[in-house]
Amino acid sequence: MILLDPPAWPAHDTLWSHLVSDTSLLELRAFARAAGLPDRGFDLDHYDAPARRYDELVAAGATPVDGRALSRRLATSGLRVPGHERTAAKRPALAARWAALWEVAPDARLAAVGDDLVARWGEPHRVYHGRLHLVAALDALDTLLGDAPVPSADARVARLALWFHDAVHDGAAGLDEERSAALAADLLAPLADRVTTPLTSADVAEIVRLVLLTAGHDPAEGDALGALVSDADLAVLGGAPARYGRYVQQVRAEYADVPDDAFRTGRAAVLEQLLALPVLFRTPAGQARWAAPAEANLRAELAALGGVAA
Repeated sequence: MILLDPPAWPAHDTLWSHLVSDTSLLELRAFARAAGLPDRGFDLDHYDAPARRYDELVAAGATPVDGRALSRRLATSGLRVPGHERTAAKRPALAARWAALWEVAPDARLAAVGDDLVARWGEPHRVYHGRLHLVAALDALDTLLGDAPVPSADARVARLALWFHDAVHDGAAGLDEERSAALAADLLAPLADRVTTPLTSADVAEIVRLVLLTAGHDPAEGDALGALVSDADLAVLGGAPARYGRYVQQVRAEYADVPDDAFRTGRAAVLEQLLALPVLFRTPAGQARWAAPAEANLRAELAALGGVAA
């Protein structure tokens, strides 16, 4: 059901309502688009709607509820993004995280690269492959590095690979990774081997390689950085069932333009490809933490799509 609370949130010289679904993000995106709300109004688990649209949205089918009821229904749905996740995905937090990659404050050109990346990750068409995913992947990498540290320069390369791995995301499998890798080369190569930049040409080449690796998540045996980046990118698969369920909802809403039958076929193929990998997680820590729940999550989703039984 689509729910709408009263316009009570001030910003940009007006009051705003929250538009949510207590059923699915796909339902929410479809309703918002049909009502003429822009994708840029989507904020992780809801749309912000200006007061002047309130009556129109109710007439279009949104159910008016008070703010407490809306919050309660959203939380019960499993679609709510908690405050700590929301804060970590905001522009200031990500800008600080980018700055922390460097031994000294990044020079103007490095800072500009970070600003560009944060903007790309916040593009309005993204529902899953957005800032939440970037933060989650970086956090997962930190978890892996806490269990098995690597030299600081290698850790920075792995982190940069994650910053770039979905920097271009148009929903074209394979091509997105190629374009993201090309973006890494274009933005970082001119800054390598500079006195003020702790980044070498070899680092840039390795970042490009690691970004390309995320297309198949199949690092070679002995590829330590490839294993770290691949495992961090896939860590969401090993989340608790409720968190995995939210991820599934985000993915479906991101591909809202794809008809249900085509989406089920394509999604089932992705799940089967992941389940067919000899080993899903390549680091010992990733294998121990996420392998068993990931397999259970993938099989359960595939069964729900009408594929192999769980």
